[in-house]
Amino acid sequence: MVFRARAQTRVQIDESTRPDGPFFREAGAGPGVVCLHASASTSSQWRPMMEAFASRYHVLAADLLGAGNTPAWRADRAFTLHDEVALLEPVFARAGDPHALVAHSYGAAVALVAAVAHPQRVRALALYEPTLFALLDAESPPPNDADCFRQALDEAAASLDACDPDRAAQRFVDYWAGPGAWMRTLEARKQAIVASIASLRQWASAVLDDSTPLAAFSRLDIPVLYMMGKDSPPSSRSLGRLLTSVLPRVQLVEYEGIGHMGPITHATVVNATILRFLERC
Repeated sequence: MVFRARAQTRVQIDESTRPDGPFFREAGAGPGVVCLHASASTSSQWRPMMEAFASRYHVLAADLLGAGNTPAWRADRAFTLHDEVALLEPVFARAGDPHALVAHSYGAAVALVAAVAHPQRVRALALYEPTLFALLDAESPPPNDADCFRQALDEAAASLDACDPDRAAQRFVDYWAGPGAWMRTLEARKQAIVASIASLRQWASAVLDDSTPLAAFSRLDIPVLYMMGKDSPPSSRSLGRLLTSVLPRVQLVEYEGIGHMGPITHATVVNATILRFLERC
């Protein structure tokens, strides 16, 4: 294990990597909170939260498969959300039981599957627009509101096949953040997204092919904060309506003027909501 302190932040954030395991960042002391990032992102998206929460919580933020400093999937088969959960076991163990999961987009899909697989380990879930679109397909086979996601995916994948990862990243980012979002993205951030976009098909397969039934989430007897942006794509809003209809202890928060990337574009607002939720759990 290797730790490197990041002196430029207001609190100490350590970085850890393990052989054949995930890279993760860690800060603070107190009840455990594990943060999982969106696709085409990394654990660094949670740095503002780690700084804000470190005085009260032991916060860990992990890089998922093929993101940031966690190695890409190397097996012959496509990885699943359950593979992501298995990868994260050292992080969950370090957070202690029971811990809270804070997660965004693809990471929120991983968090849901983790909570179903190990409900005794999770004390609360704070989710911003999970992308577990297999649930939409199971409830109402295509055509449905996940079709716009599939179209964006197909167009981005076609750009990858044409050896144009920049164009693939642009299509993917503009779907989630709105037209022109890619053009407004800082160049340094663009480089990281382009580097991770090779995992695009695997992310999509994981959320579209997952076999967890909707009924499994109705048995999650833990507090759930479910956040959505009113400017988000129909795919994530439709899934939000479905999941909040079955989660037994759910609090729904919808943000005016915010879209799918709210935890990044409006971190202060979203983090404040999450902190209030965790303090009540």
